[in-house]
Amino acid sequence: MSYMKLPAPSPEQGLSRYLSEIRKFPMLEPQEEYMLAKAWVDHGDTEAAHKMVTSHLRLAAKIAMGYRGYGLPTAEVISEANVGLMQAVKRFDPEKGFRLATYAMWWIRAAIQEYILRSWSLVKMGTTAAQKKLFFNLRKAKGKIGAMEEGDLRPENVATIARNLGVTEEEVISMNRRLGGGGDASLNAPLTADGEAGAEWQDWLTDDDADQASAFAEQQELSQRRELLIRAMGGLNERERHILTERKLKDEPVTLEQLSEVYGVSRERIRQIEARAFDKLQKKMRELAADQGLLRPAL
Repeated sequence: MSYMKLPAPSPEQGLSRYLSEIRKFPMLEPQEEYMLAKAWVDHGDTEAAHKMVTSHLRLAAKIAMGYRGYGLPTAEVISEANVGLMQAVKRFDPEKGFRLATYAMWWIRAAIQEYILRSWSLVKMGTTAAQKKLFFNLRKAKGKIGAMEEGDLRPENVATIARNLGVTEEEVISMNRRLGGGGDASLNAPLTADGEAGAEWQDWLTDDDADQASAFAEQQELSQRRELLIRAMGGLNERERHILTERKLKDEPVTLEQLSEVYGVSRERIRQIEARAFDKLQKKMRELAADQGLLRPAL
């Protein structure tokens, strides 16, 4: 499918022109999407695959916009998002019962993140799992606490982010400086690359069709995760379910001490049960997700 001809964003073309071009492709109704997917899966119909890809280019662009804070060309990020989208279409199974947008979101994000990781040197970004988590979540964490100002973070904000993301304060400070200290480019920044005075980023990001597709996909993804969790929890015994619920699924987790008093065992024993139950839960959820074709692609 790599030979598929698609609109391509480029600095020469201008991003707003590309966004305007992809808005011309119609969104697909569920039944139409299903029939196109069947045509691709059963008969290798490349025209059907092309229609599925082009109808989701706005979704790919919308997701790509969320990764504009890493100092990489937006056109290249969008191109990588489109690669992920094509991979999703190539592997999409319409018989699983969910929409392409739900499945494609995972592939699009994976393709973008892989591109970013390739583009940032290991020395610049760090190699541990915690640092990678920080790399991709720092901007979101800053946004949640209203700390998107330029420059170094205030000490109280550093402490909050470090606690929320499970990293050290030094790592937060270092990563914030590596990422430039500031937030994303303003959503109200004019799109003047190709002379469209007055057009703004937010005008494109609030595209109704793309928003509907994204919202639907996120809602369906959340619903599926909840269903997987409920089914996976059914594989635990009553004590494991109770301990895991109290420790992992509550906004204010119950302490090991409190649960040790409930069950008349040591805190270490509660910790062991929790760890074993969590491992069992994750394994079961992966199995269920694999059965439904919902596993994320590995980076």
